[in-house]
Amino acid sequence: MKRIEEQAVAGIELDDDTVMQYLSLNPDFFIRNARQVEQMRVPHPVRDSVSLVEWQLARQRNHITRLEEEITLLMEQARANEMLFERLLHLQGDLATASCLQDMLNRLQRWAREFGLAGANIRLFTDRWKIGAPSDFTHLGLVRSAFEPLRIQRLGSQHHYLGTLNGPELLLLLPQAKQIGSVALSLLGEQGELGMVIFSSRDAQHYQPGMGTAMLGQLASMLPELLERWIERI
Repeated sequence: MKRIEEQAVAGIELDDDTVMQYLSLNPDFFIRNARQVEQMRVPHPVRDSVSLVEWQLARQRNHITRLEEEITLLMEQARANEMLFERLLHLQGDLATASCLQDMLNRLQRWAREFGLAGANIRLFTDRWKIGAPSDFTHLGLVRSAFEPLRIQRLGSQHHYLGTLNGPELLLLLPQAKQIGSVALSLLGEQGELGMVIFSSRDAQHYQPGMGTAMLGQLASMLPELLERWIERI
């Protein structure tokens, strides 16, 4: 403390750390030097310079503005999530009352299109479900080894992928689909071992990495039990 004061008196150049250390050890510095503080000027990009008090008030106003924007965004997200989960709850009840597997798939498709999407598709790994001939749903089957390169490239260790797919990938997952810009893909099963549900959009920007996956995860967790009403697990 004494050394810092001696440096200042001697005219030795002080670095930021030394000044901060002094202010931390002397919290009443600005009170004791109120008049000088009021006269201090801080460089300003627009007004050339402003007083230290004005500079601090501006920082506080900016901080308050940011907080208000964050609160508004959180409230908007909460309202959006509430609406989505209400629709998800309605979908669960709708799928549970389906008369057959095709009816359930049709209801899922309609639900997706209510959101303006191109569609919703389910693909099931053939080593986990009995969907071979003479089943009417062999088109749902997907050989796991054929999917593995895509899983490594797009999902890694994650259960969800949101973004674009290239031509061969789309041909593998959605061979009948046309003009697909982006997809939201979620694996089924605790280890992603059962298959996947895929929502598709014609807009390449609709699904992007970093978007929330809460609703997608909830839907993926409830689908296997619903599917077991119509298809036997291996």
